[in-house]
Amino acid sequence: MDGGNHSVVSEFVFLGLTHSWGMQLLLLVFSSVLYAASMTGNIFIVFSVTTDPHLHSPMYFLLANLSFIDLGACSVTSPKMICDLFRKRKVISSGGCIAQIFFIHVIGGVEMVLLIAMAFDRYVAICKPLHYLSIMSPRMCILFLAAAWALGVSHSLFQLAFIVNLPFCGPNVLDSFYCDLPRLLRLACTDTYRLQFMVTVNSGFICVSSFFILLISYIFILLTVWKRSSGGLSKALSTLSAHITVVILFFGPTMFVYTWPHPNSQMDKFLALSDAVLTPFLNPVIYTFRNKEMKLAMKRAFRPFVIFRKIS
Repeated sequence: MDGGNHSVVSEFVFLGLTHSWGMQLLLLVFSSVLYAASMTGNIFIVFSVTTDPHLHSPMYFLLANLSFIDLGACSVTSPKMICDLFRKRKVISSGGCIAQIFFIHVIGGVEMVLLIAMAFDRYVAICKPLHYLSIMSPRMCILFLAAAWALGVSHSLFQLAFIVNLPFCGPNVLDSFYCDLPRLLRLACTDTYRLQFMVTVNSGFICVSSFFILLISYIFILLTVWKRSSGGLSKALSTLSAHITVVILFFGPTMFVYTWPHPNSQMDKFLALSDAVLTPFLNPVIYTFRNKEMKLAMKRAFRPFVIFRKIS
């Protein structure tokens, strides 16, 4: 492979999700509603945790950062995808394509570490409650956050290293609605089989290893609680159910897309759509409606509006 950058492609063309007018209309309504709801829900969580003293704890600090990342997750690809639904020619500049890939992988890496940090937080809270505040200190929370961003950025830069010097000299059509790295590699005017393998191994290893770390963590927590008291198992399951649901929603589509990429599969496009608009919407819903403190925070946040309405 030539080390110089001989790219002559200035833009890439998306084929989108579907060519059916009815399906495009359905996707427009579905994606627009979920995008607006995702932004509203995640902004509310960040605002509530920042302003409500009752939520100034390690768990909600991590949750607010997860919501902040979800704001990015639903904004990297969703707005353009929604705007492109009824455009005949769906294009993105080569620079815009690189930027999408960069932010997608940064956000994915940060979210994985935050989910691991939240699992550790629940382990300490359930299994070592007397030492919770000393272990989950502000310093520990900042270290988790710094590690999340360090991994996310380094992983993304590693991925970009595969494509910055690739020659793109002709084909520029991507069968997707966003710049998907495995599909982009196939457009290069050189043999990229080895690079595709390295991308799959890199992303797949991070996804699978993070997922199994989380899985083992939750199993260990449940086993520890079960050994201490069988009656506490149902309470632990209730506490962890929201976290486990979010982990499955995030890692399911991600592992499918990056561990077993199918060049001609429609399934991975719709799983990517799920990651782009559905998961960021469900995260605040799950954490808000399954969390007593968050529900109380909602009531406190809306109480002034209710009082004002009664007065007026």
